[in-house]
Amino acid sequence: MHSLDAPGEPVTVHAPAGTVVGRRTGRIRRFLGIPFAEAPIGARRFAAPVPRGRFTEPFDASRHGATSQTVPLFETTTIPEPSLPGDDVLNLGVVAPDPDDDRAPFPVLVWIHGGGFLAGSPASPWYDGRAFARDGVVCVTVGYRLGVDGFGPLDGVPTNLGLRDLLLALDWVQENIAAFGGDPGRVTVAGQSAGGGAVLALLSSPAAGRRFHRAVSLSGGLFEVGEGAARDFLVRLGDRLGVPPTRAGFGGLTVDRVQRGVHLLRSERSDGPLVLGPVVGDDILPVPIADGLAVHGGGVPLLLGATGDEFDGGTPGIRDAAARAAGTRVTDTLFRAACPRAAASRRDAPAGTWLYSFEWPSPVLGGAVHCVDIPFFFDVLDAPGTAQALGARPPAQLATSMHGDLVAFVHGRSPAWESATGRPGDPAREYGRPGAAPAADTTGVFDPVVPVVSEAAEEC
Repeated sequence: MHSLDAPGEPVTVHAPAGTVVGRRTGRIRRFLGIPFAEAPIGARRFAAPVPRGRFTEPFDASRHGATSQTVPLFETTTIPEPSLPGDDVLNLGVVAPDPDDDRAPFPVLVWIHGGGFLAGSPASPWYDGRAFARDGVVCVTVGYRLGVDGFGPLDGVPTNLGLRDLLLALDWVQENIAAFGGDPGRVTVAGQSAGGGAVLALLSSPAAGRRFHRAVSLSGGLFEVGEGAARDFLVRLGDRLGVPPTRAGFGGLTVDRVQRGVHLLRSERSDGPLVLGPVVGDDILPVPIADGLAVHGGGVPLLLGATGDEFDGGTPGIRDAAARAAGTRVTDTLFRAACPRAAASRRDAPAGTWLYSFEWPSPVLGGAVHCVDIPFFFDVLDAPGTAQALGARPPAQLATSMHGDLVAFVHGRSPAWESATGRPGDPAREYGRPGAAPAADTTGVFDPVVPVVSEAAEEC
């Protein structure tokens, strides 16, 4: 069996999308690589996503599907992020409890991976939803278009294609998840890093409608890229690749060549933490995200937070002082500042906003750095790559606490600590601070956040 295959015996689901054949292990079922849209190739490459037609034959969902990422952003990434070949990159995976479980129908968690809107993989073993299924939650992981193909503001091309992909995936969930035991009326959309930023963008969007009912942003941000800066980057990228910065120009190159060109150009210049990503001014994001949060999604409870160090970690002697100072600016401005800003934007929202801060320092990476909280929230401390990032003995009690809080939120319960307003002294839950309990309530953990200009960050 390939490492990307789902283990177990065949199990079949008959959904509106067609018959899907996955795998069952004990009381957990996995259905992987299910296309929710037509492959974005040919004339569809730079077009709005088109819903996938109903399967005429049983679909083999025994292994992960193709990924939008063709090459990782960096040679070594904190999260294992496999790049899988193929055209059907707009696919999703479903990990669900046994349908005979008396807790059915189950709430649904839809997970959006990170990677700076340029990279990342929904096939990471850190995103395996087995612990959620164990705890009565259907977990859906989603692939979406990245880089130029997902977020390049090209003339004649719909903007924010990556966000449009995610909206279509949420439509698929609404139409099909009941067949897998999920409750389409209890959908939580969640993500980390760029995925967390996508959650906040969708929450602020008038186009999101009632596709989801709760939201979670882990180390996300109010990520917007100025259209002028993005177009300037595309001009320089076109010069590097020898094509005009147009739909026809980039469309004449493979996705792999374009992604490699983006990564190379980023490595040579300091364009800031984001070079491509959500742009403001269309039907998806008509106004800046912070402004959109004040008028949209107010009825959707929001849980968001950041790690204590994000890009400010690193073992002393490994990162020099200048790099650490740059990491501090990125940590404070791009990630931690987004938490009180989002809470302030939602100050008048009828649904609550709750903050957390992850403080457990990885002994390997030298701090509570970007991405290391994910195995705790997913309760997958035994997943491949965790020992390399977390050390040999990450605290299981911390995973139990964090995962339990997230499961409770997805099940519709309000967090045990007070909601935030975006004012100084807001309450938050701290996870894993050395010498303290695994989870403890505190106040003012996000005060003050210094508004300085950030430099380039590495995405996990």
